[in-house]
Amino acid sequence: MDDRLATAGQPSAEQFRAVRSGGYQSVINLLPADSISAVTGEQAAVEEQGLRYHHLPVVWEAPTAEDFARFCALMQAESDRRIFVHCAVNKRASAFVFLYRVLRLGVAYEVAARDLLAVWQPDAVWSRFIEERLAAAA
Repeated sequence: MDDRLATAGQPSAEQFRAVRSGGYQSVINLLPADSISAVTGEQAAVEEQGLRYHHLPVVWEAPTAEDFARFCALMQAESDRRIFVHCAVNKRASAFVFLYRVLRLGVAYEVAARDLLAVWQPDAVWSRFIEERLAAAA
């Protein structure tokens, strides 16, 4: 997304070395631990690389305002670090980062939307979630 923020789908335990060598210092995982895509022992794999690990599970079918508020608080707390945000296939991550960039960082909607749409076209649940978060901030 920019020089301090990236999103992706689920890395393997070994790929967290590449995250570290890419200069990232914190990992935020939005994937629930019971997901079939989740990596067993992810926290240990991340911390073994000297990275901070944060797990904020977001239910795919029901993202909430509280989920996003916790995400924003964590992003603010980690604002002095390079942050790698992931989920299963980069849909939750790209949507949350889109909203964070627009609502908290002041990135133009069109710029952030272009990045989001390069990853995916949000479905009805996620389109509604995005619209609600934007409306709540207006």
